[in-house]
Amino acid sequence: MIRLENLSKGFWVKGTYTPVFQNLNLTIPTGKSVALLGGNGAGKSTLLQIVAGNVSADSGRVFSDGAISWPVGIASSVHKDLTGAQNTRFIARSYGVDTDSLCDFVQDFAEIGRHFFAPIRTYSSGMKSRLMFGLSMGIQFDTYLVDEVTAVGDARFKRKSRQLFSQRIQTAGAIMVNHNLKELHAYCDSAMVLHRGQIRFFDDLDEAVATHNRLMS
Repeated sequence: MIRLENLSKGFWVKGTYTPVFQNLNLTIPTGKSVALLGGNGAGKSTLLQIVAGNVSADSGRVFSDGAISWPVGIASSVHKDLTGAQNTRFIARSYGVDTDSLCDFVQDFAEIGRHFFAPIRTYSSGMKSRLMFGLSMGIQFDTYLVDEVTAVGDARFKRKSRQLFSQRIQTAGAIMVNHNLKELHAYCDSAMVLHRGQIRFFDDLDEAVATHNRLMS
């Protein structure tokens, strides 16, 4: 279960405070795979970062009774001057999982060969995404946060990534930002719509999509 309590966030732009959302109150039930819908600039990625604990809210709090991943698809969780292997070991220690097991899993899954032992700053965006996806899937979280990506690479690698993600959410929840409605229907059973600083939860994904489309028209 994840609960947002009076959550507010904004940013200062050229001396003017611009709120992104204000006083969000919402409870996401345990084990739910939830799509997060909203227009460009609605604050979807910001909300994921706050739920993950990477960004602080201006006020309010996020409460969870389980382990939450960092947002898959955002590479800010790794240090660019460390190698893929070093980042993997650091994250393993941070989350209390076996370092050798996680390294073996990520190296095998990401399929980046010797680059696993090279600094992240030498990676292409595709290699970085493969590494981050492997890192996230290599740790058993109660809720996975996914920001606009479930797979990168060629068709075979995408199939492998989607299969693994599907396996993970059999026993975990997810909050997923994705403009591909086909993928949302494949993974999500409910949704949240973030619009003009407010949020609403829908048990029915199709109802949420219809509401989102109406708000965007």
